Amino acid sequence: KRILVTGGTGLVGRAIEKVVADGEGQPDEEWIFVSSRDADLTSSSETKALFERHKPTHVIHLAAMVGGLFKNIRSNLDFWRTNIHINDNVLHSAHELGVQKVVSCLSTCIFPDKTTYPIDETMIHNGPPHSSNFGYSYAKRMIDIQNRGYSEQHGRRFTAVIPTNVFGPHDNFNIEDGHVLPGLIHKVYLAKQSGSALTVWGTGEPRRQFIYSLDLARLFLWVLREYDEVEPIILSVGEEDEVSIREAAEAIAEAMEFRGELTFDTTKSDGQFKKTASNAKLRRYLPGFQFTPFRKAVKETCAWFNANYANARK
Repeated sequence: KRILVTGGTGLVGRAIEKVVADGEGQPDEEWIFVSSRDADLTSSSETKALFERHKPTHVIHLAAMVGGLFKNIRSNLDFWRTNIHINDNVLHSAHELGVQKVVSCLSTCIFPDKTTYPIDETMIHNGPPHSSNFGYSYAKRMIDIQNRGYSEQHGRRFTAVIPTNVFGPHDNFNIEDGHVLPGLIHKVYLAKQSGSALTVWGTGEPRRQFIYSLDLARLFLWVLREYDEVEPIILSVGEEDEVSIREAAEAIAEAMEFRGELTFDTTKSDGQFKKTASNAKLRRYLPGFQFTPFRKAVKETCAWFNANYANARK
C-alpha cells in the first residue's frame, strides 16, 4: 500500500503521521504526507502530476481551505470555490490513476441547520446548512455525492468520515481565523502573559463534541483498512461527552494555570448553538474504542502549544 495523505502537515495529517510513527503503521504500508508546498490542489494539472509522481494505491484526503466562524462568515464564496476545485481534482485524479480507496474528511457543520438531535449519517442532505458557513458546508457535502457517483458508475471505494470538532498539537492557533479551542488556548496564553482577564467571544453557552486529533488519527487508520461502506461515518465522542464553550474555556484555564477572570463578549456571534452527533454507527463497529478524556487531551495540547509557541502562534 502506498498511502498519500493530502493536507499532510495540518492538524489531522500531523496526528496520523505521529500515530503511524509511534507503531500503528503496518509493514506493508508506505506513507506519503504532502502539503500545499508539493502541489496546488486547486489546479487539475498539478494534482494529476502529484498523483502520477507518487502513484498511490490509497488516499486520505484532508486538504481543504478551513477556518473558524468569523473567517467563514466573511468568505463563503472563497470557501465554496476553493474546496470544490480541490475535492474534484483529488477524487478525479484518484479515479483516473486507479486508486483502490479514498477516505475524505468532512465536518459536522455540513448537517442541516434546522434538524433534530442527535444528527446521524442519514441526515446530511435533509436541508440547508447554517448560513454562517454555507460555502464550506455545501462543498464538503458534494464529496458524499461524488463518492456515490464514482461508486455507482465506476465501482470505486471512495468514502468519507465526519469528525466533530478536532483539536490537538499542530492546530491553527490564530485567534482571528482559527477554531474555537485553539483560539481559546492562544487567548489564555496571552491573558496570562499580560495579567488581564480572558474574554471569550459569545455567551459561552454553545455546546460541542471535541475529538482529540490523535484519537481521530487512530480511527482514520481503521477506516482506511477496515471500513468498506461508501456512506460516510461520524467519528466522535459520545453525546454524553459534549461540553459548553464555557466548560472548554475553564478546562484550558486550568491546564494553563490561568488564575484571571473569565468574561464573555456577548456582542460576538455564537454561531450554531449545538450540533450534537450520534456515534452509534461507529460504536456498532468499534464498541471498545477508548477516547482520550477531554481534560487530559486539553492538557496535552496546551503543553504542546507552550513548548512550540514561536511556531504555533503563526
